[in-house]
Amino acid sequence: MFAAVAARFRAREQGVTDRDFQILLIERNRRPGAKISISGGGKCNVTHDGDVRELMAKGFLRASEQRFLRHALYNFSNTDLRDLLCRCGVDTVVREDGHVFPSSGSADDIVRACLQLLNEAGVRVVTQRRVIGIVCRKSGFAVQTSSGTSVAPRLIIATGGVSYPHTGSTGDGLDFARACGHSIVPPSPALAPVFLEPAPRSELAGVSLRDVVLGVSGEGESHVFRGDLLFTHKGLSGPAVFSLSRDIADIMRRGSRPHVSIDLLPDCSVQELEAHMLRYASGGGGRYVRTFLREYRTVPAALIGRILRQAGIGTEEKWGNLGKKARRSLQEALKNYCPGRVQAVPLDAGEVSAGGVSLDEVNAKTMESRRCCRLFFCGEVLDYCGEVGGFNLQAAWSTGWLAGQSAGSSVSA
Repeated sequence: MFAAVAARFRAREQGVTDRDFQILLIERNRRPGAKISISGGGKCNVTHDGDVRELMAKGFLRASEQRFLRHALYNFSNTDLRDLLCRCGVDTVVREDGHVFPSSGSADDIVRACLQLLNEAGVRVVTQRRVIGIVCRKSGFAVQTSSGTSVAPRLIIATGGVSYPHTGSTGDGLDFARACGHSIVPPSPALAPVFLEPAPRSELAGVSLRDVVLGVSGEGESHVFRGDLLFTHKGLSGPAVFSLSRDIADIMRRGSRPHVSIDLLPDCSVQELEAHMLRYASGGGGRYVRTFLREYRTVPAALIGRILRQAGIGTEEKWGNLGKKARRSLQEALKNYCPGRVQAVPLDAGEVSAGGVSLDEVNAKTMESRRCCRLFFCGEVLDYCGEVGGFNLQAAWSTGWLAGQSAGSSVSA
């Protein structure tokens, strides 16, 4: 939608009339914006606060993605987005964590603004029509749909990735890009939960860990992320898990099973923990070890038994019976708690998907294909993936706007 609007704005700037430059948006759903409507639990985290440099540093952790998105994000920033939405009557608010939402708390207001912009731009929108194939020709593109073929001199593929397939994101755009000569990085889960085996016991489901460090290692690499996580009836979820789910999936795709661990006391070193244990033990050897664990706010009561079990310490063990070796085992369990073995990172449960059209084959300054002239890409069909917090939507707005501007710039008055 933003690509179509930006194309019209750029064409009008060049003096090209709407009649001479027609824009067709083909939508397979009943109306555009299905994925926007459900984003953020129906509240739509439209973007993230801060300048562009902060957006890239916080939202896109891979240097290759930062380099690729840099021009698009500066060209159409989070400030530009909020100003445009305001012009459409949609005010936005910044939360303490930097997440930006419509003031109304309704994602439908964002969809309404997009539809308003499409109408103002004179974009012809055809709904409930699925594109089934694209043929690249020297003169342009033949877009084959379920009801016929449309011919266009310029084409923007903005079909999304493979997350939330019920909204229409079924990976069709990857097939279209491949048909036009592009290399496709295989889709993989991102911002997804992690399933464990054995699954957490029922008493752990719904238990959250605040401000811990989640670590993953395998295939000679390791990754860590500090944040919150949540135990579910199948495994782990929450911001820290979402952030590392892409790395976990990558390790699994290479045929290895990653090891996942949790540092429950990230602000306490092993030496500090040892000193604390000795001070606690000196206060009375008759005190239970489990009582000591309750002093730490990041250790929920439901997890204490599991920690003691990993350390090889009985739930009725007292400090007077705890030797140096047992203390070290307890320290290891607190600093490297193992919640279970990774069973899967479900692709269909991810908020977004990684993989897609190789970034090396797309001009980052225009979003135009390096393999096929007058073909443009934007959004999740490209091989990038942002963090939780509105970064992926901002990348979609920005790359869409740049792709539309570039397509509109190639039109002569």
